[in-house]
Amino acid sequence: MAGGALGLYRRILLLHRALPPALRALGDRYVKEEFRKHKAAGPAEAQRFLREWENYAALIEQQINEEKQKLRAETVYGMRLTEEKLNDFRDEQIGQLKELMDEATKPHKKISVSKNSEHKT
Repeated sequence: MAGGALGLYRRILLLHRALPPALRALGDRYVKEEFRKHKAAGPAEAQRFLREWENYAALIEQQINEEKQKLRAETVYGMRLTEEKLNDFRDEQIGQLKELMDEATKPHKKISVSKNSEHKT
């Protein structure tokens, strides 16, 4: 996995800039981990990996554009996974999906930082 992967990786991170901050942070972390894990993937696995991430990038780009044009009453990012698609996942992927869901649905602490604040020890 080389040249095309780097371009796709950059494209996804650029697209994530348009997401709400919590989704962006979660998405960026997940993308970085996945691309790192698949650096040494064989040709067939790399091709499948890149195809799925291309599909993801196209979907997110479409949803961002719809949000900008206010084509939907409520913006929802991502897509529902069908039972058929879930059945194609390996156990490791199901575990990752569960971790991602747990991370995405847990309450996040709101942190407020002002430019003029000083760190005191």
